[in-house]
Amino acid sequence: MNPPPAGITPSSGRRMRNIRLVLVGGGVLLMAWGALVMFDSVRPARIPGVALWIAAAIVLHDGIVAPIVLAGGIALRRAGRRITGTVVVIVQSGIVVGSIVSLIAVPTLVAKNFAPANPTVLPLNYGLNLGIFWVVLAAVTVGLSVWAFLRGRHPAETFPDDSGR
Repeated sequence: MNPPPAGITPSSGRRMRNIRLVLVGGGVLLMAWGALVMFDSVRPARIPGVALWIAAAIVLHDGIVAPIVLAGGIALRRAGRRITGTVVVIVQSGIVVGSIVSLIAVPTLVAKNFAPANPTVLPLNYGLNLGIFWVVLAAVTVGLSVWAFLRGRHPAETFPDDSGR
């Protein structure tokens, strides 16, 4: 058996294992509670639609959002050491926030096409609002990234020249 890495003591390994067990156990309990609430409050005929929505969310996350965030992080990292980790996190966070809001807005965009003629059911232009949201999100992300980049730059330190003494 290999010794633990530097800085890891056997007690911290046990503590981490216990923390993981608590987190996994809590997650399983929350999923069970969510399933119980769903089966109690959703009509049985609608459960396949809910399952389809959950499956689509998983596919969208694993097939589209996660690879885009990963590729963006890799591309920014390859830009060199000039870009700080803070800038990478800001850009990745912007992508994640935009993806989540889009995932929430898409069902409304689809429902607008199938909505009854009642204008009070879905009264807004959700496509336009989503586009405006993306423009504002991009502007905020770029602004924060530029601010973090400029803040992370340190001017070369100058020391008195001792060569003349």
